[in-house]
Amino acid sequence: MSFRRATTKRRFAPAVAAVAALALALTGCGDNGGDGAAEPRSERSAEPSAPAGSPSSEDKGEQQMDTAAAANVDPNAKLAEARGLDGLTLVVNQVKRDSGGFVTVQGVIKNEGTQSANTTAWAGAETALLAANPNSVAGATLVDKVGKKRYYILRDTENRCLCTTGIPPLMAGKSTSVFMQFPAPPAGTTEVDFTLPTFATTSLKISG
Repeated sequence: MSFRRATTKRRFAPAVAAVAALALALTGCGDNGGDGAAEPRSERSAEPSAPAGSPSSEDKGEQQMDTAAAANVDPNAKLAEARGLDGLTLVVNQVKRDSGGFVTVQGVIKNEGTQSANTTAWAGAETALLAANPNSVAGATLVDKVGKKRYYILRDTENRCLCTTGIPPLMAGKSTSVFMQFPAPPAGTTEVDFTLPTFATTSLKISG
């Protein structure tokens, strides 16, 4: 199935993440500050290839509406909150470590301002990732301060992210649900810093 969609619905595919995603765990993150800007990846990023026999993008059919990402997520849970520009707020509902070796962050972005908010900046500044995932949350990162590593969004071999894509401008008073998948930090790491472009950095505790 294709990762590319022109909707705001979330994609959650643990099997695909284990087969085709590129786990990008960066070392030497240094001081992240909290300015909401993700640093460029270094040459030390790992790019595992997909095993033989895995379905190609041509073999995959159009992805159906995926409700798995919302399963067992309490919309009233508020694990963390990050303030953005012009009245935007990101509320994190769940941060879960999965058996496939990744961490899934799920939440809701609300526009509490008085004007429509442009969502393009959330995709980050990495050219290849931005081109494959416009109007997405592909620019999000996790930082393990203890292990001194920065983790970027998982993506397939064509740079399509395992995250919410195709997010239209967010009208005043409206909200949109989002999800993002990252390579999992070591099992001993239970807390990370989360950053999405234009939002403040916030601390997240990992469950599972």
